[in-house]
Amino acid sequence: MTIAIDSEIELIPDENHQVLEGVSWETYESLLKDFEATGQRKRVTYDNGRMVIVSPLLKHESWKTLLGCIVEAICDARDIPIRTVGSTTWRRKKKKKGLEPDESVYIQHEKLVRSRLELDLKKDPPPDIAIEVDLRPYLKNKLNVYAGLGIPEVWCFDGFELEMFALQDTQEYEKIDRSMALPFVKPSDLRRFLDLFTELDQNSIMRKVREWAKKSAK
Repeated sequence: MTIAIDSEIELIPDENHQVLEGVSWETYESLLKDFEATGQRKRVTYDNGRMVIVSPLLKHESWKTLLGCIVEAICDARDIPIRTVGSTTWRRKKKKKGLEPDESVYIQHEKLVRSRLELDLKKDPPPDIAIEVDLRPYLKNKLNVYAGLGIPEVWCFDGFELEMFALQDTQEYEKIDRSMALPFVKPSDLRRFLDLFTELDQNSIMRKVREWAKKSAK
């Protein structure tokens, strides 16, 4: 299934989301610097003049952290080199797009960015996987920005369903039934471990993830 990108979906602000229209690129970059200088934990998505500022909720941070840990545990168990770069801000002025994924990981391109502390999408590859926990129905808007940044694979979790999307030559995302970066991983595999959130502590979940990852290699 291909996800048609529509940047005109109406975004409705609430207590955790501010939506601003007609914002210049310079203002966007200035705001990012202000947030960094003041230590404010905000997620800012910029798409051709539209800027959405999000104050992350506990449930959002819980899911995104758990998903990030699952990826790390899988790769550790399978001895797959990775470089996790968390919620790094990725932006491309030429495309007028920018955002912070909830989590982002280099796998295929890990060697190219190993030990690097500065990355630039004008000359460096984007993360191989971005994880997006979106508890609001605006997935298409986020995918529009991810496409502009050239991120090849996005995992999306809305608190109920986990889906994987791969970027096509048409600059649209197509739903896939297994990861491109980790071909032995399916959405149902990840969901099984997410469902343990209410039953087990995080370390116990990671042990189960590692056990599964090692068994799936046989």
